[in-house]
Amino acid sequence: MSIGANLIEGGASSSRLEFKKFYEIALRSANETKYWLCLLRDSGLVEKKESIIRLLNEVTEIANMLAAGVIKLKSKNF
Repeated sequence: MSIGANLIEGGASSSRLEFKKFYEIALRSANETKYWLCLLRDSGLVEKKESIIRLLNEVTEIANMLAAGVIKLKSKNF
């Protein structure tokens, strides 16, 4: 939920720097979510690991998109 919240807040930014900062925070939140999902997957507490793996794949895709966006925002050509 933090990923989306930071993206929405970034959309209301008053500067490019602030906008980039919210995207970076969203990326860190995506990476944190990957950590927790991996921990849950490896804990043995979940019977259906397929659902965790599906969520892990989705958050990895989101993190990759955010990382590409952050790289573009950091470039001088944007």
